[in-house]
Amino acid sequence: MKIILFSRPLVAHTAEEICQLFDAVHLFGFDFAVNEEFAPLVEQAIGKPLPPEKIYRQHVGRQPEGTVMVCYGGDGTLLEGVHRLCGAPIPVMGINAGHLGFLTSAPNAGFDRLFKRIAEGDLRTEPRSMLHVEGDFSRQPDTQLALNEFTVQRHGAGMISVETYVDGQMVATYHGDGVIVSTPTGSTAYSLSAGGPVVAPTCRCLILSPLAPHNLTMRPVVIPDTAVITLHVHARRSEAFVTLDNRNYPVSHGATFTLRRAEQTIFLAVPHNISFYDTLRDKMMWGIDIRS
Repeated sequence: MKIILFSRPLVAHTAEEICQLFDAVHLFGFDFAVNEEFAPLVEQAIGKPLPPEKIYRQHVGRQPEGTVMVCYGGDGTLLEGVHRLCGAPIPVMGINAGHLGFLTSAPNAGFDRLFKRIAEGDLRTEPRSMLHVEGDFSRQPDTQLALNEFTVQRHGAGMISVETYVDGQMVATYHGDGVIVSTPTGSTAYSLSAGGPVVAPTCRCLILSPLAPHNLTMRPVVIPDTAVITLHVHARRSEAFVTLDNRNYPVSHGATFTLRRAEQTIFLAVPHNISFYDTLRDKMMWGIDIRS
């Protein structure tokens, strides 16, 4: 079996943690590859250079059957790792070294236990839908897929307007800071901070959440994930940009984007005996009595 390791230099890893991670990889005899940004930290921690064939660049490429991607960091690290897969059907496990992580739910302790489950084929996964986005990007993105959300946002002080259509029917023109189109997985990310609903990740829907709308009656809308969404950007008096998860691209006035559920599905590893609702209560601190 093979482990595709992904992390980012911004994550505060210690040399001891990295050594523990690689001790677990070697203990179970995994083949492995490390992304080029993480490789120098690994080499410094283990005290020797990695062979060139153990380092990958922007895209993971074809991998043998049974390969698992392990993302070590926070939710942003996992999102970046998913982008490196470009839709390849490789299960993704997140080891949480961040803070409020809904995707990276495996703890950053007990590497042996986590890798033992992979070696024994005891990795429980859950399918997560993604967005596929086409449109007037300023430059062609590495991947047109998004696991969490696609957004149109203003840049600067001026208001923008986003005409929004679902299956050719106009929903609204959002005047304000922009609009978020979120998957169920992304409902606990940016959409949540904009007042969107919490959606169980296995629901078959998409969420439209306006960003600081000038019309205060505007509210998030939940639509079927079979719908095709069209966004027309009007930014004549302001600058604007769009995001695919944690990647952003400037756009011009008149840009148009078409969104639909992607044909590709990501299989996200979920910890044993911990449900989405357990994670929700833990991360959101629901049920904690704050009166005293």
